[in-house]
Amino acid sequence: MRGTRSIAVAALAAGGLLVAGLPASAADRDGFGHHGTTAQELARGWHPGHGHGPKPPTAGEPTTVAEHLVTPLTFDLDRRGTLYVGQAFAGTLVSIRPGEAPQELSPSSGTDVAAVSTLLGSVTWAERAGDQFEVVSSVLKRRGHDGQIRVVADLLAYEQQANPDGSQGYAFTDLDPACAATLVPPFAPYTGAIDSHAYGSLSLPGVTYVADAGANALLKVDHRGRVSTVAVLPPVPVEVTAEIAGALGLPDCVVGHEYNLEPVPTDVELGHDGWLYVSSLPGGPEDGSLGPLGSVYRVNPWTGAVKQLATGFSGATNLAIGSGGTVYVAELYVNQVSSVTKRGVVTPLVSLNQPAGLEWSNGKLYVSTDVFGDGKIVSLRVK
Repeated sequence: MRGTRSIAVAALAAGGLLVAGLPASAADRDGFGHHGTTAQELARGWHPGHGHGPKPPTAGEPTTVAEHLVTPLTFDLDRRGTLYVGQAFAGTLVSIRPGEAPQELSPSSGTDVAAVSTLLGSVTWAERAGDQFEVVSSVLKRRGHDGQIRVVADLLAYEQQANPDGSQGYAFTDLDPACAATLVPPFAPYTGAIDSHAYGSLSLPGVTYVADAGANALLKVDHRGRVSTVAVLPPVPVEVTAEIAGALGLPDCVVGHEYNLEPVPTDVELGHDGWLYVSSLPGGPEDGSLGPLGSVYRVNPWTGAVKQLATGFSGATNLAIGSGGTVYVAELYVNQVSSVTKRGVVTPLVSLNQPAGLEWSNGKLYVSTDVFGDGKIVSLRVK
């Protein structure tokens, strides 16, 4: 189902071609999840657009359950209804019990906080330090029921040792050698660079799965903190037309070839079928200038097999699995949450301003909204 997409010349001229998912040598490092891309980079991609369609009757009116949050891009809630929220810009993790004020669980250390998940009284999250050019630290942390915080795994160290997508080709990968030799970054072929930005996590007994947006991989961390690669997501191809090549001063030899964007996984959840479901917000301007390129993949946790369930999402920052195996996807750049059937049929569910994080609990969908303003989390009854 992963099809080729043609880039519109006008969109390229207005949006600045393929600025994300570039090699380490590129001067512009604006790609979400790549070499220090932070929540600020994600914020620049959001625009106040409109949803794809009317709100369906299956979603009730939103009820605010937490407010006055600072960039609540990822969160989770436990069986008692306590929210655990990563405040990206503030660099803090807070818990919010129903009817109570937020409690800071991890003091700000100047790092990006994301990939929040909970299990049996513990909360897990990721912290990343660096800038848009270089990552200097990327770790997975956990706070136990006793309140003690420890580092579970050093994700950057694993990336430096394994570089899961180090052999995966990006940009133009099928050009004649003479043609490729005329290109410079970001158009020259390259392979996955060293980067780590854990954006989503899933805590299960004895194992934590991590959607690493910088590594372009789904990782597994066992109970001893040992990290391994479950799967590397495939590149996202975009077809270059003659008009585009001319507008950008590219040689005619690239016409008809695909530019492969980095996939950038953003979240992971366990499906009712035992497979892992992963959302993807590809490198490149996901603001609509290249079209909606986001996808949801199914990943076999035992074999690493990757199958695309659905595509065509604009800013797929998070997903949740509801009753009956329905998948819900936050589309940040069109202010919308969509639903996906088991067969991959996508339907707009509800329009919300700047939706980013999603969780499902007891028949309700929880969504973080207004994430680049006065952030809040709302719940919606879904029937």
